[in-house]
Amino acid sequence: MLASVEASIPPMIADLDFLAPAATIVAAERALLAVAQADTDAEGHSAALSRFMMRTESVASSKIERITATATDYARALAGNRSNSSATSMVAASTALHALVTGVGDRGRFAVDDLLAAHHELMKDDPVEASYAGRLRDMQNWIGGSDHSPRGALHVPPASQRVAPLMDDLITFLNRDDVPVMVQAAIGHAQFESIHAFTDGNGRLGRALVSAVLRRRGATVNAVVPLASGLLAKRDDYFAALGDYRRGDPTPLIDLFARSARAAAVCSRVSIARIKALPEEWANELRPRAGSAAAALISAFYDHPVMAAAEIEQRSGASEQQAYKAIIRLEEAGFVQEITGRKRDRVWVAAELLAELDDLDRRIQAEMSI
Repeated sequence: MLASVEASIPPMIADLDFLAPAATIVAAERALLAVAQADTDAEGHSAALSRFMMRTESVASSKIERITATATDYARALAGNRSNSSATSMVAASTALHALVTGVGDRGRFAVDDLLAAHHELMKDDPVEASYAGRLRDMQNWIGGSDHSPRGALHVPPASQRVAPLMDDLITFLNRDDVPVMVQAAIGHAQFESIHAFTDGNGRLGRALVSAVLRRRGATVNAVVPLASGLLAKRDDYFAALGDYRRGDPTPLIDLFARSARAAAVCSRVSIARIKALPEEWANELRPRAGSAAAALISAFYDHPVMAAAEIEQRSGASEQQAYKAIIRLEEAGFVQEITGRKRDRVWVAAELLAELDDLDRRIQAEMSI
């Protein structure tokens, strides 16, 4: 039995003045330009594209934690099916990301309450951690080792009584406007991971924090760039860079964030163009009558790619019979598919949007391997 544990205490960073190497700053600024270009492409279609990009980011962030599920299982979970716990957890990660990014973006400032609220959304339905949802930890935890002992742990964060002051210090740093954006995002993320403020969910919430930094600083307005897909491709390098930060050097993590953000932004522009073209492509092929249920559902599935029968009827603006005929037309054309296999409580998904989610993740990872 261990008699004592040596914890790592992160330094206070509220007034940190870190000067990154010139090559790192150049790479970071190029990445921000790519992010801004992708975000501009999403303008005017932000509702649909924002949801898509957030889902891509959340799914990749979950995969970093070894939480995996098929795209179909994820779609079922979006529709409220809880049979696959990993898919349900991915949906919770999307909800938490949305809560954090919109909350911080709307106010233009971070607060500890933003992270507490996002953590609550992430963990409130977790069968093990629900009672700790939205609460800073009041116990010791660690990364690696075993569930019962920190022996051999990769990182033992500070004692719980240090968490609140360290979080207040982190929030002050995140609200500064005199730090280069990518530097702020990387250091803020690494500091949060080092504090390990919650009993679980720190990795996913810490990566959501990066998107919130980009939104607060105005680098993104319309969409979230799925930087986590790039980190997933370099998972070992990512964890090694977090270790470098804890030893006093944030440069490797800033470099990796810049590379991941640029790859995600470049590949996202392809997906944005494809997704923006879908409604017109569907309309040209189906040629629905103006004002018909089919015409209404083309727009509806663009904004809400997973819908149950009741929602389809509501958004079609037609009777149950007309809505059903319209959905059969879309299904026969291959635009949507039913994913429950049941005769009751059926759910349809926009097949091409679902496929694009996986395809974007693959393209980002391929870009990171170049």
